[in-house]
Amino acid sequence: MTLTDHEFDFLRKLLYDAAGINLTAEKKALVIGRLTRRIEGLGLASYGDYFRRISGHADPDERQWAIDALTTNETFFFREPAHFAFLSEVILPAVPAGETFRVWSAASSSGEEAYSIAMLLAERLGQRPWEIIGSDLSTKVLEKARRGQYPMERAEKIPQPYLRAYCLKGAGGQEGTFLIDSTLRKRVRFQQANLMGPLPKLGLFDVIFLRNVLIYFDLATKRRVVENLLPFMKPDGYFFSGHSESLTGMVAGLAQVKPAIYRRAE
Repeated sequence: MTLTDHEFDFLRKLLYDAAGINLTAEKKALVIGRLTRRIEGLGLASYGDYFRRISGHADPDERQWAIDALTTNETFFFREPAHFAFLSEVILPAVPAGETFRVWSAASSSGEEAYSIAMLLAERLGQRPWEIIGSDLSTKVLEKARRGQYPMERAEKIPQPYLRAYCLKGAGGQEGTFLIDSTLRKRVRFQQANLMGPLPKLGLFDVIFLRNVLIYFDLATKRRVVENLLPFMKPDGYFFSGHSESLTGMVAGLAQVKPAIYRRAE
């Protein structure tokens, strides 16, 4: 099968409308690599036949499979340590006693970010009330996140005290993997959400993490996504972006505190 420019443009529009993601011409090989076997397995004759199948609402399950396959989900534990240091040293000491501290990992992928935050909150807040919600567009990565089981090499960035306290080393058939302890997994909730909206009713958050996601969007979509999240922030809440993503001047209501760290300011 040959992926024609016309078919590729059709897919680009479909993915942009569904997820706000811009597929550049350089991603054509990625599309071929990720979809060809699937299309052949379905007995379809061309990419065009497949793209027509996943357009509209004719086959929502297959449409979701394609979105899962084409969405970039690179992540790892304790990514950008300066953010976790700021959360630990500046934000958490100011949390009022008895108040539930809420964090939203808004593009949580397979859960590494959400569980990194959970380890830190368990260490610093202990039995004080806190809650983490992780969301993602991809149902496939959310299934991985809920399991909380990862290859052992993913543990390299986890501080050793956290690794000993909150991770279980696999044995037997699970050798080479580790599992997030059940007491921690129970305090993290994952659900599907498209950040382009409308969003589920999740309540208000003290901190929202949206890191290394906006780089895949054009300016209009970046603004739309951030504006969708602002109503979910508590007054004086914090917003974390990736270090390669600047929100300065993009939307009203956020003031930069440090690089890639912003605070709600009306």
